Amino acid sequence: MKRAWKIGALAVVLGVSAVTTHSQTSERIVVDGSTGVMPLATALARAYQQHHAGTAIELGRGLGTKARLDALAQGKIDIALASHGLDPDDLKRRAMTAHEIAKVAVVFGVNESVPAVDLTDRHVCDIYAGRVTSWKEVGGPALAIAPRTRPDSEVDTEVVRAKIACLKDLKMPDAVKVMPKSGDMAKELAATRGAVGMTTTTVVEQSRGKIRSLTLNGVAPTAENVETKTYALTRDSFFVTKAAPAAAVERFLAWVRSRAGADVIVANGAVPVK
Repeated sequence: MKRAWKIGALAVVLGVSAVTTHSQTSERIVVDGSTGVMPLATALARAYQQHHAGTAIELGRGLGTKARLDALAQGKIDIALASHGLDPDDLKRRAMTAHEIAKVAVVFGVNESVPAVDLTDRHVCDIYAGRVTSWKEVGGPALAIAPRTRPDSEVDTEVVRAKIACLKDLKMPDAVKVMPKSGDMAKELAATRGAVGMTTTTVVEQSRGKIRSLTLNGVAPTAENVETKTYALTRDSFFVTKAAPAAAVERFLAWVRSRAGADVIVANGAVPVK
């Protein structure tokens, strides 16, 4: 059963249409927003629909910070996905509520061609500055490093720049390829030998072995290390709804917070928020 959830979510991460439809449904929930939260939201939606055949959950392709909240306010979507950029006062003014559902480790993911090596903060900065260009220099094979990043305005990049001091103000050379969306990064890491880039444990878990996460300074991005804050690179996952959401949305949120929802969250590399 868990494999079915992961395959469904992987289709979204790797760029397949995220819209789920059912021929016979009585309820419809439309979800859109952060592409970083979308893989986990997709896994939850697919699992929920397996046991609630009367509900269709439609998943968008990723709305920006302002667009997602405007769409929610206008009734175009029922749940806005977010990981940052939420102003509590603005949400209150707009009669919206943010529901934190999970914490996810931000990791340096690598293509399956790269063995499990431990990176230090200095290794990361040397790679992204272009001073280290082969995995052999950091304990791996004689394989060229293909560094990838997300835009500086995106959460994964914000997290690593904030937590790795030497990366904070580093100007990355043109050789570091920028991946506009989370799904773009997932596809690139899965397809490119020697590739490394910022992603999440959810994407790694859903990649079916095509992407692996590296330890950082000897600390693995495990659920226990995320919960105890031993592993410092994390991002939050929020479902934003209207303060008084539709009954179908309330039922979905309740399921997400149930044991069944928590099992799906854990199976997809994230840590449920109680």
